[in-house]
Amino acid sequence: MSDAVRVALCPHPPLLLRELSGAVDAVPALRTACRDAVADLVARHPAAVVVVGAADHPGAIDDGLPIEVRRFGTTGPRTEPGPTLPQSLGIGRRLLDEAGWRGRTSLRAVSWDAGPDELTALADDVLGRPGAALLLLGDGSARRGEKAPGFLDERSFGFDDAVADALASGNPGPLRDLDTGLAAELMVGGRSVLRLLGLLGERLHPTRAALTHREDPFGVSYLVARWDLG
Repeated sequence: MSDAVRVALCPHPPLLLRELSGAVDAVPALRTACRDAVADLVARHPAAVVVVGAADHPGAIDDGLPIEVRRFGTTGPRTEPGPTLPQSLGIGRRLLDEAGWRGRTSLRAVSWDAGPDELTALADDVLGRPGAALLLLGDGSARRGEKAPGFLDERSFGFDDAVADALASGNPGPLRDLDTGLAAELMVGGRSVLRLLGLLGERLHPTRAALTHREDPFGVSYLVARWDLG
């Protein structure tokens, strides 16, 4: 088992794919925060980076699969027919590419509502990779405004505040014990990866924790954080 694990948490909105933003970047501050978090993640030259994001089908994902950008509305070149990366892992792969990472990468999809057994097995896998770093991809609630994907739900504000406080303070408990039913109702895209981070933090206590960016420009909570575990 590795003595320490460096972790970065980033959201995965499609607009982080720069070709979708047009002439003017729609999320410049978020892009910078994600870029800085991933650069920090790989700065110590980890043995590998494990990328975890939610998807419809859990399991290991081929790192060589392409990102299908056209499904988000661009008119760019069409990807060859065949499997493509889930959105969360595609954004993670792109962030690593932009950071200049050329080392070993392992992509793992986790269920949107992963059960304890799935999360425990994934935590065991991550902690069983000596020298690996962890890139987590997950959004907060998507119901923070009238024009949000899920429209307005006032409960989203308290929920996201609690998650932000836990990330900033390095407190794994609220993440590990996330109310999964409420998280699903609030359309929290990162509910499983947040619980995974809480489980990892319970096993290897955070020695560094920082919430480096927070915004909700489209009614969706975007959080960027960095933790060192162990």
